[in-house]
Amino acid sequence: MKIDHVGVAVRSLDEAAAFYRRHLGLVETHREEVAAQKVKVAFLSDPADPSGTSVELLEPTSPDGAVAKFIAARGLGMHHLAFDAGRGAGSVASAMERMRAGGAPPLENAPRPGARGHQVCFFHPKHCAGVLVELVGG
Repeated sequence: MKIDHVGVAVRSLDEAAAFYRRHLGLVETHREEVAAQKVKVAFLSDPADPSGTSVELLEPTSPDGAVAKFIAARGLGMHHLAFDAGRGAGSVASAMERMRAGGAPPLENAPRPGARGHQVCFFHPKHCAGVLVELVGG
């Protein structure tokens, strides 16, 4: 699977996005609040390759959300790697089952809505070589 995006925990979308624009030449392609995950997100990509791997900035909107807890425990920085599970109904569910069969149980029982209208599912770092893994698709 190709890497869809790298999630980065930040305190401020605006401040972090300014860094990626100014120093790396990335452009913001999408911004939204994902209320169910208690975050605001911004996606930034290379303007020469907008469909390539992007950076997802994650700003907590509540102190009891997963990203806020991550920042409190581990600080700012890389939060997760997201892999493209493909498009179409059942793409994330199929990839979840392949990972489960290989010994990496998902944190959720079924895919759930994520940013950009995609279905997502996460896997705990203890089953994924120390990194929180997200499957994105649908």
